[in-house]
Amino acid sequence: MSRGEPLRLERLCKQYGSVQAVHEMSVQIEAGEFVSFLGPSGSGKTTTLMMVAGFETPTAGQIFVGGRPITRLPVHKRNIGVVFQNYALFPHLSVFENVAFALKMRGVSGTELRAGVTEALTLVQLSEYEGRMPHELSGGQQQRVALARALVFRPGVVLMDEPLGALDKQLREYMQLELKRLQKSLETTTVFVTHDQSEALTMSDRIVVMNEGKIEQIGTPEEIYETPQTRFVASFIGESNFLDARFVGKTDHGLLLDVAGLQVRATWQGSECQTGPATLMIRPEKVVPLAEGLRADNEFEGVVEEAVYRGSIVKCQVRLCAALPVILTIAVAYRASSPRFKVGEKVRIGWDARDGRLLSGGANGPSQSVPENHEAEPALLRVTSAADRMAILPS
Repeated sequence: MSRGEPLRLERLCKQYGSVQAVHEMSVQIEAGEFVSFLGPSGSGKTTTLMMVAGFETPTAGQIFVGGRPITRLPVHKRNIGVVFQNYALFPHLSVFENVAFALKMRGVSGTELRAGVTEALTLVQLSEYEGRMPHELSGGQQQRVALARALVFRPGVVLMDEPLGALDKQLREYMQLELKRLQKSLETTTVFVTHDQSEALTMSDRIVVMNEGKIEQIGTPEEIYETPQTRFVASFIGESNFLDARFVGKTDHGLLLDVAGLQVRATWQGSECQTGPATLMIRPEKVVPLAEGLRADNEFEGVVEEAVYRGSIVKCQVRLCAALPVILTIAVAYRASSPRFKVGEKVRIGWDARDGRLLSGGANGPSQSVPENHEAEPALLRVTSAADRMAILPS
C-alpha cells in the first residue's frame, strides 16, 4: 500500500452559534507522520478531525492533502480513511464484506476487490477471519477490521477518533504498539485523537495539545513532557508540582528564585522574564531522596506526610521546612533494598536545577486553566495527574 500524503490545516475555525469550538488552528503534518490531537473533552480535537474527514464544514480556514485543497470536497472524494471509536462495523456483514464495502463504494469489483481485501486483512493479521461476523470477534479484532477497512482503498491520510477507548487496559496497551508498528510499516499519515496522555506519548511522532479550541503546544512526546510551554500543558501531560516563585538574582550558571523563603536554583531557558512572579514546575520523579553523601543543586529537609505504595514506585508527599507550607509530591522507584518512607519521618530531598521548568506567572495567579474561586495552598498548587486535574480544573 502506498505511502501517506502530507496534511495541512490553515487557520481552521468552527463556530456553533456563540461557541468557538476550534479557533485559528494551523498545523503541518508530514507524509508518513503519526500525530496525536490530545486534550480534554471540549478542547476541539474531535471537531477538528470531523472537519478534515468532511463530516463537519469549517466556518473558516483551509484543509490541504498532498497540496490539494479539499475543504469543500464531499467525504467520498477526499481519499481519507476514518476509524471511529465504536468501529462502526456492519453487524450483518462478514469481515470480508465489511472491508470490501469501502472498495465497492469506489466502484472496485471482481479480482481487484478480492486482492485488495485480502491484502488489507493480511496486513492486520486477520486473513483467517474473513468469513466471521463482527459479533464473533474480540474487541481488538473488531478494531483491526475497522482499520483494514480504512486502509483498503489506500488513503492519503488515516484519521482515528479514540479507536482504543472501548478496550481493556492490557489489550489497549497491546494495540497501541500494534497500531504503531503497522503505521510505521505502511508509512501512513495518521491523525489520532485521544484524551489519554500515556497513549499519545507512546504512539506519536508529534503531539498537538489542544485546550478550549486552541493549540497550546506542538512537539515530540519528549518536548511536550520535558519542556511544556504553558501551565495547561504541564498540568495535563503527566504529573507535576507547581511552586510559586520570585526572581531574586542570577549566577553564571542560572537563576536564583525565592520559594516561600527557600532559595531555589534554576537553569536558563531562553528568554524567560527575570522580574515578577513565576511558576517553577517540577515532575515528581525528578525529586529524589538524598542519602548520606549525595548532593543536588537544590537540597531541602522535609517531613513525609503521605506514602503510598504503587508497585513500581512509592508516591510520597513531603512538606518542606519553609516559612509557608510547601508540599512536594515525589515518586521514588521501589526496590527491595529501597529505604521505607514512614509518615512523620524526616527526609532530605533534592533535584537538579535543570530539572525544573519555569513558566510565566505565579502558580496561584490568573490562568485559563484554574478557576478564579479555587483556593490554592500558599506556596504550591499540586496537580499530580490528569485525573486529579479533572477534579480541580474546568474541562
